[in-house]
Amino acid sequence: MNKTTIKLVSLASVSLLMAACGNDDTAAEEDTTVFEEMDYTITGIEPGSGITESARNTLDTYDNLDGWELQESSTGGMMVELQQAIENEEPIIITGWQPHYIFEIYDLKILEDPKEGFGAAENIHTMTRTGLAEDMPDATAILDNFAWETEDMQQIVLDAQDVPFEEAAQTWYDENQDLVSEWTDGVPESDGQEIDLISMPWDTERASAHVMSLTLENHGFDVNVTSVDPSVLFQALAIGEADATVTPWLPMTHGAFMEEYGDDLVDLGPNLPGAKSGLVVPAYMDIDSIEDIPAK
Repeated sequence: MNKTTIKLVSLASVSLLMAACGNDDTAAEEDTTVFEEMDYTITGIEPGSGITESARNTLDTYDNLDGWELQESSTGGMMVELQQAIENEEPIIITGWQPHYIFEIYDLKILEDPKEGFGAAENIHTMTRTGLAEDMPDATAILDNFAWETEDMQQIVLDAQDVPFEEAAQTWYDENQDLVSEWTDGVPESDGQEIDLISMPWDTERASAHVMSLTLENHGFDVNVTSVDPSVLFQALAIGEADATVTPWLPMTHGAFMEEYGDDLVDLGPNLPGAKSGLVVPAYMDIDSIEDIPAK
């Protein structure tokens, strides 16, 4: 092919592209084709999980999601499909949540959810057993001061994909002494007083438990950390078998447990604001809201 032919082909291609961009019907057809490629399917995680139930509620909430299907899988399966789609720059919609380390790896966005099919944004709270403030005022002060951001937690969980959680938490702790010092500022060091932290077996909560354990240990406390299911966690705090936790998600994820046990424990308030779940897409997809998804 000679240079003149190449130029003519290039100009024709540009003209076609400009015409397509200027034609709303054509653009709509192209958008529809993108979602047809996905077979109008949302990639989910385990059946019975809270986010899966929220996703099903969302399908019923939005008229434009009529005909869409939720593909229940596993968290690992969802991650594999997301990775493959991004490597090939293909369209994909997943059920996701933040904090999660995938937001540190990939450029993703949680779609706006104006009808709150997934519920409002949540906060991760710090809670103690009744009476801890009187028994251990210094530990309670540190727990009450504890506050960090989504990116902090995500960084630890990301690093923990390659090293043990303890090592990942230690690295973050060492690199963020300015923030840690805000939690312990003015609090007298302990002389070895024991404190029992209780956590959950989620990676994000393992991160916060390890960081709080390091903070208390380096301030002279003897810390024990136990990881249990959420129902056991709330019950243990309510009956005084554990001293504190930095892991509950409210108002939705653990709201039922709070209704049952909330009167028998102390909520010190959020330590991480803006935790949320929803439908997640790669940033290269040209949609920003669940309402932008076309009906089948």
